Amino acid sequence: MSATTRQRILITGASSGLGEGMAREFAGMGRDLALCARRLDRLDALAAELRPSAGQVATARLDVTETDSVRGVFTELADDIGGLDRVIVNAGLGKGAPIGTGMAAANLETVQTNLVGALAQVEAAMEIFRAQDHGHLVLISSMSAVRGLPRAQAAYSASKAGLSALGQGLQAEFAGSAITISVIAPGYIETDINRGVTTAMMTDTGKGVAAMVSAIEKETAWAPVPRWPWVPIAAALRHLPSSITRRMV
Repeated sequence: MSATTRQRILITGASSGLGEGMAREFAGMGRDLALCARRLDRLDALAAELRPSAGQVATARLDVTETDSVRGVFTELADDIGGLDRVIVNAGLGKGAPIGTGMAAANLETVQTNLVGALAQVEAAMEIFRAQDHGHLVLISSMSAVRGLPRAQAAYSASKAGLSALGQGLQAEFAGSAITISVIAPGYIETDINRGVTTAMMTDTGKGVAAMVSAIEKETAWAPVPRWPWVPIAAALRHLPSSITRRMV
């Protein structure tokens, strides 16, 4: 199935940040959108803004840590816009603390959201895609999945590495089928989750979101975004010895 046929798109975590940015990009292409997030008021305000350019826009409240509710919300939104061609698993959390410092709750919440909540979304999406025998599943991972990060980012990094591994497993299972899986690995993009991060490698939100949407539309299997500088950085993190990479992270 060509990427240009992915008309009906569900995005989680769509009320702010990268999710909101992707919703705006796809609305500008005239796509039908199913948007969900915890903050329904912000989501509905965004939907009202996007309706003049988007095909259709449906919204629903979803907290992905309430895993039993995910399947029902996905099914409801699919009904609202006449089906789903693409699901973007984007909802995420960036809390964290150095492990063993008495702040385990922040790390557990991050893993519960980014990995367990993501798995619940993948289960719901793949059930729909298996039934219709086509679809595009997009997992928004992170460059931090390439090599484990230290200190306050350790649990976040581990959660995104788990998400990437889940995508790789599905890619192997569905290779050659009409169900496609993409793993997108953003570097530093200017959003609330990166507030307080100071680095020359930070990309502004517009450029970062545009790079993500471009990779998604190409249905790339794995894509660091933006490509510069993250493609060479990913290669370095994968292949250089730990004595060097630990100074990079």
